[in-house]
Amino acid sequence: MDERAVALEPQVNGEDEATNAPSNHGWQKVTYAKRNRKQQSKTSDSAVNSDTARVNGTLATGDKPNVFRSLEQQSEDRRRRVLEAQKVAAAAAADDRQIRSKPKHRSDDEDDDSDGVVAAENGQDQEKKVKKPKVKKPKVTVAEAASKIDAADLETFLVDISASYESKEDIQLMRFADYFGRVFSAVSSSQFPWVKMFRESTVAKIADVPLCHISDVVYKTSVDWINRRSSEALGSFVLWSLDCIHSDLASQQAVTKGSKKGVQHASSKSQAAIFVALAMVLRRKPDVLINVLPTLRENSKYQGQDKLPVIVWMVVQACQGDLAVGLYLWAHNILPIVNGKSSCNPQSRDLVLQLVERILSAPKARTILVNGAIRKGERLVPPSAFETLMRAAFPTSSARVKATERFEAVYPTLKEVALAGPAGSKAMKQASQQILVFTIKAVGESGISELSDEASSIFIWCLTQNPDCYKQWDKLYLDNLEGSVKILRKLDEQWKVLSLKQSSLDPLRETLKSFTDKNEKELAGGGDAAHQALLKDADKYCKGILGRVSRGHGCMKSLTLVAIAGVAVGAAALMSPNMESWDLKKLSVLFSSSPSF
Repeated sequence: MDERAVALEPQVNGEDEATNAPSNHGWQKVTYAKRNRKQQSKTSDSAVNSDTARVNGTLATGDKPNVFRSLEQQSEDRRRRVLEAQKVAAAAAADDRQIRSKPKHRSDDEDDDSDGVVAAENGQDQEKKVKKPKVKKPKVTVAEAASKIDAADLETFLVDISASYESKEDIQLMRFADYFGRVFSAVSSSQFPWVKMFRESTVAKIADVPLCHISDVVYKTSVDWINRRSSEALGSFVLWSLDCIHSDLASQQAVTKGSKKGVQHASSKSQAAIFVALAMVLRRKPDVLINVLPTLRENSKYQGQDKLPVIVWMVVQACQGDLAVGLYLWAHNILPIVNGKSSCNPQSRDLVLQLVERILSAPKARTILVNGAIRKGERLVPPSAFETLMRAAFPTSSARVKATERFEAVYPTLKEVALAGPAGSKAMKQASQQILVFTIKAVGESGISELSDEASSIFIWCLTQNPDCYKQWDKLYLDNLEGSVKILRKLDEQWKVLSLKQSSLDPLRETLKSFTDKNEKELAGGGDAAHQALLKDADKYCKGILGRVSRGHGCMKSLTLVAIAGVAVGAAALMSPNMESWDLKKLSVLFSSSPSF
């Protein structure tokens, strides 16, 4: 066969044959001898050329350079350097993260040696900062803190400060408050949330807060010491305490407005101490609150819906010491809130009524208040407060609210206190003149029949208390013609009853004559029909009452003459020794000459 014939030839390399013999399984490789010789020749040449190759990709011999191989090698070098740089950077970043996260995520069973190795590798020998768990302070309630007060220790303290600051009572009272401040220093605002308590609780529930936790012996020791302090120093202390309370209130309101969640404000000094000291002062010396009342009324920082619960609480404390003082404070400072357009709302009215209902529900309240209706020349319920109360109890049908029935319930007792007092006294005369002015206006208001009837009755009461009220009525007559007509009609209809209450009919008769003269002048001058009709009605009632007054005056005059004559006859009979000498005809003439009945 020729060279292109297929030949079976053994492996040239004996070692390979021995190695591959088991894998051939008796098969032999079929090759072309000529082609095999050419391939072996090319392989030997490439091996020789690779030994003589240069680094830049050219051959040592004069053969043609391998350009693509050089580019590939440079690319591989750059890629290798980039990868090595990325690996170094990644390793450094991993080490940094491990060092930073080690203190935060450290497990309890992790070996401390690993931290030392990491620190040594990074050249950092700083000590680890281990966070210590916060130790929670035990919560102390007001009752627990108050139970630890030693009365003997308090008494010793009060003796010491009285001696140390003998002429400075204001400092003594500050130190007194500081003593309780130390006692209640461990009480947090969460244990005494007074703002929430005063806003959401009734007056009855906050009346004894927080004084209910103070023992009797501690309370007695404190109030006995307070009783020896001057009213001026106590008044300053009351205002200082109130300023502290309002400051804490403002702080808590600011925290609440600035955060979405309700965060309890941590007071620098426990507010429980301020409330305890202030309550003791007001209960032992309630008059002090009356002394500072002008400041509370005139200074705007003590006014407002948010401050009203605190003022009400203070009045409740004063009521514990003197019920009359409590009603005085209510009538002069709390009740006027009902007239305020901006300050009056259902919550405010409820607080106003809760306070007076508590005062009137006290044992023997009516007797105490009526007997003490005038205190140091001032009425517990002044005329201005009585007018507010009367209009709150007798509003128009459209102005009735839920609180109206409660005002109606307390009105009779408060009316009795407002009109109580010694007849003919200076205080009664002054009050009657002031009450007469607003009652005649109330009588003339149309559309409120209940108010008109009540006001007319009170107006007539004023006439019985002070004769000068007739002169005052004469001045107000034409300006309040409608009200005057209603009062005259009531006098005419109920004359039999009302005439008995008049101490003298002369002032009434003179006033009615003046009214008649004014009516004639006004009727002669003309005017609108409604006004003319009122004048005619008034003139009719004036003449009718004048006739009764004149007849009553004649009867009284006749009775007086008869009494005088009887007394004269009796005296003459006693002095005369002979009764037969009396001429009975002359006596009959004497009696017959008296005016007839």
